[in-house]
Amino acid sequence: MFVVTTRVGDHRAGCLVGFSSQVSINPPRFLVGLSKKNHTYRVAERGATHLAVHLLAEEHRELARLFGSETGDRVDKFSDCRWSDGPEGLPILSDAAAWFSGHILERFDLGDHVGHLIQPVAGAAPDRFGDLVTFTDVKDLEPGHEA
Repeated sequence: MFVVTTRVGDHRAGCLVGFSSQVSINPPRFLVGLSKKNHTYRVAERGATHLAVHLLAEEHRELARLFGSETGDRVDKFSDCRWSDGPEGLPILSDAAAWFSGHILERFDLGDHVGHLIQPVAGAAPDRFGDLVTFTDVKDLEPGHEA
C-alpha cells in the first residue's frame, strides 16, 4: 500500500492506493492507479505534473488510515500529519519510511481508475526497511469514496 500525494496551485491532495507497480527498470517507470471518484484524482486531473509516492512503516499505520478513510472533499488530511514541501512543491509525508516523486508522462483510462505513468525524479529511502503497511493492515477501512 502506498500514499500518493500531489499539488496543483494551492490545492494539496493525497490518498491511499492499492493499484500501483514498478513497470520498467530501464527507463525507470512506475504506474499509479487513482480512482475516478477520488478527490486526489480530481486534483491531479486539474493539471498536476508530478505525483509523490510514499511507503509507510507499520508504526505509521494510522497515517495509512488517515489517507485511506478520509476524503479531501471534507477533510484537510495534511493538517492532521507532519509534511513538508518537496520537489515541485509536492507534499512529502515526514513519517514515510521512503518516498519518491515522479513526473507524470501519460495517463491511461483503466475503467474506474486512471493509470498515471510516472518517471521517478527524486526520493529518499533508508538503507534498510522494517515492516511496511500492507493490504492486511488496512483491509477493514471504510474508504472516503467508493472505488
